[in-house]
Order: sequence, then structure tokens, then C-alpha cells
Amino acid sequence: MGVEGCTKCIKYMLFFFNFIFWLAGGVILGVALWLRHDPQTSNLLELKFEGTQAPSTFYISVHILIAVGAVMMVVGFLGCYGAIQESQCLLGTFFASLVILFACEVAAGIWGFMHKDTVSKEMINFYDFVYDKAITDTIMEKDKKQAASSALKVFHETLNCCGKGQGSSFLTKLTDIAGVTDVCPNTGFISTSCHKRIEELFSDKIYLIGIAALVVAVIMIFEMIFSMVLCCGIRNSPVY
Repeated sequence: MGVEGCTKCIKYMLFFFNFIFWLAGGVILGVALWLRHDPQTSNLLELKFEGTQAPSTFYISVHILIAVGAVMMVVGFLGCYGAIQESQCLLGTFFASLVILFACEVAAGIWGFMHKDTVSKEMINFYDFVYDKAITDTIMEKDKKQAASSALKVFHETLNCCGKGQGSSFLTKLTDIAGVTDVCPNTGFISTSCHKRIEELFSDKIYLIGIAALVVAVIMIFEMIFSMVLCCGIRNSPVY
């Protein structure tokens, strides 16, 4: 091919980073699909009670992540092919795609940071709504009370918790023992607050998304630099 010296080194470095970028896209796609179908989150986010659906804000982020992973794999392949073929057209298209992806990632990161507590708060509010219906609404009809208890038990068994806090956990367990309710997991006395478990569940997953986005952003910056250097080297090469 036409480029020589340092530019040739840049060419192979760009190919290497693009290959890593392509792999990262595959990893992000795999992680996003896992988050989408993870039993813990799926059991909670697919709950419905009295026409109220569990909040789907978390799934919006996951679906965006799936799209980003798929696009990254396509763009990564484009960059690898463009670097090997020393094509200015492909490298220019690759650079433009990276700029757009990077801008979208920054915008998504800002949105995620501003709404990082929204997912857990929405889910806690939904849990409280179901909990109050199942435990404290004594005038509820029996079939509706059973529906509330079933929805509440999904929360408790999925997260291995019972009640809003220490006090409600103790009272709920007592009502289970007395036969008034049947909502706590049958794994002994559980005092873990469901509020705490919900926050831990979604916080861990949001941090995982954030780490993946940060790693990808660093790779993107290097790729944009290398692609422009290589494109300029090809343009200045006497062979072209």
C-alpha cells in the first residue's frame, strides 16, 4: 500500500483500536441483552397491578444501549476495512460516524447522570403502592387483595426482602405467621428493607452501564485521532 513510516504504524494502530472497538460493541450488545432479560429486573419491570405498569425508564436506557452496541459493531468493521484498504472515503465516513456516536454518548451520559436516581425512585413508589394495597387496605375485595399479594410476593422473592423498612418487615412477617397475609419469602426471618434492595439493584446496573460508556468514549477519542492522521497521511502519500 501507499503509506510508509509512522503513518503505516498509525494504520495498524487504528486497525487494532477498531478491532477493540468492534469487540467492545459486541460486549456492550451482550451486556445490554443480559440487562434486558435478567430475571431480577424482568420480574419486577414486567409487573402490572390494577392497570398500573411498573416504570420502564430503565428499559429505555437498555434499548438505547442495544442500539449503540449494534452500531458500534458496524462502525468498527467499517473502520477496520477502511484502515486496511487505506480508503479516504471509508475513513472519512468512519470519522463522521464516530463524531455522531460520541456526541450521542455524551448526551446520553448527561441524561443518565441527571436521572440516575429516577429509576429506583419510580420502582420504590410502585412497590409502596402495591405494598399498601396488599397490607393496609382492609376494605379491598378478596380477589383484588390476592392480586396485590401476588404482585408483592414477586418483589419479595426476587429481591429476597420483605417490607419498606425494619419496622414494616417485622410487622409483615408477623402477619404472615398469623396467617393474615402470605407475602414474605419462606426463607426464615428477613429484615432487609425492599427500598434498600431496589436501590442496590438498579444502582449496580447503572454503574455498569456508566463504566462501559466511559471505556468506549476513551477508545473513540483515540480512534478519531488515528483516523484523521491516517487520512492525512494517505492524502499526502505520493502513491495516491
